[in-house]
Amino acid sequence: MTSTTEPTEPLSVEQLSETTLLRFATAGSVDDGKSTLVGRLLHDSKSVLVDQLEAVERASASRGQEAPDLALLTDGLRAEREQGITIDVAYRYFATPRRRFILADTPGHVQYTRNMVTGASTAELTVILVDARNGVVEQTRRHAAIAALLRVPHVVLAVNKMDLVEYKESVFAAIAEEFTAYATELGIPEVTAIPISALAGDNVVEPSAVMDWYGGPTVLEHLETVPVSHDLAHCHARLPVQYVIRPRTAEHPDYRGYAGQIAAGTFRIGDPVTVLPSGRTSKVSGIDLLGEPVDAAWTPQSVTLLLEDDIDVSRGDLIVPSKDAPATTQDVEATVCHVADAPLTVGHRVLLKHGTRTVKAIVKDIPARLTLDDLSLHPHPGQLVANDIGRVKIRTAEPLPADSYADSRRTGSFILIDPSDGTTLTAGMVGESFAAPEPVKDPDDEDGWDF
Repeated sequence: MTSTTEPTEPLSVEQLSETTLLRFATAGSVDDGKSTLVGRLLHDSKSVLVDQLEAVERASASRGQEAPDLALLTDGLRAEREQGITIDVAYRYFATPRRRFILADTPGHVQYTRNMVTGASTAELTVILVDARNGVVEQTRRHAAIAALLRVPHVVLAVNKMDLVEYKESVFAAIAEEFTAYATELGIPEVTAIPISALAGDNVVEPSAVMDWYGGPTVLEHLETVPVSHDLAHCHARLPVQYVIRPRTAEHPDYRGYAGQIAAGTFRIGDPVTVLPSGRTSKVSGIDLLGEPVDAAWTPQSVTLLLEDDIDVSRGDLIVPSKDAPATTQDVEATVCHVADAPLTVGHRVLLKHGTRTVKAIVKDIPARLTLDDLSLHPHPGQLVANDIGRVKIRTAEPLPADSYADSRRTGSFILIDPSDGTTLTAGMVGESFAAPEPVKDPDDEDGWDF
């Protein structure tokens, strides 16, 4: 195939500022064509630079392929190119006149399921690919379950390789019906099914000329028009304090500001606020944004808040509106996805990182492990291994102000860290639950870490 992609004028700063941002992830089983879809999306939307396309053409030719392998636009690791598979999450940034995009192309192999958790944790939409010849398989169900647990608001079922099943509507309809029924069991609020051929470009950016029986949007059209439903600017305001600024200069002898990125909501001058976990209260007396004072700031802006009262605030504290303060607790119940090779066990001593705060903690119980194939529960497994999703009970050494993950994906999530070497062990979602069995009594703890 000879490239006909012409350089296009980049969007201006003014155009970019007027477009919304959509974060989305791709997922699916091995060889379903995720990377090819992303490559086709970038190529046909004219988001590929000439030198990038030339590099792909050279790499494809060196492998004996006559046409450029568009999957190479995302498979950047040498091992990925050599094996023809996706190993790590590949992030790509592109824009159209209607919207800006951050996409995460995630691996399909079972052993890399944890990478999908990374890619989809901040996504507002997940594209799950299915090979039209194989239909819904085990890994399809696994990725749908993860999207449901992570509360991704929108799911697109892309039935790929329709060219290999003669573009039959009956094949597409059967797969769409089976997947939608499973997604409904999981509680996924919205599924949009689209028949595509990523290799040929059917219904990716341009409508297919051979599937006239399909009257819905193309993949790009849906990405451009899907509503970004959970606007964090309208959630309860949260500012995890990252740094305390005290310049102590002649110009600012009494300046004391609390800097961080607003995780959710909006702060305004005059708002009564509470600092957690101490519970001390004050009012917002000033807001500095990029060195300039403003009357209000919202997520995801990085700001410095000034308070009327000189109270004790330090890194790791959480500044919240006094009327919308979350409860603090030392007992955290959550659904987690274990991402480390070493298992997570009952009695495991860990560090729990929530926002900018890190505290000591103990895994007190693992009530259940979820079997994603059929959504059955394995009660009290005693440990979670890599890629497992389970229910855990954790006791922290200090009170933790955490929202429910259902209320805020940013302040309702955490990670568990190995205190010996800093390895990330587990990603958690506070309060998220599946129908776990009754918990067992907390195990005896004889090492002095019984908080």
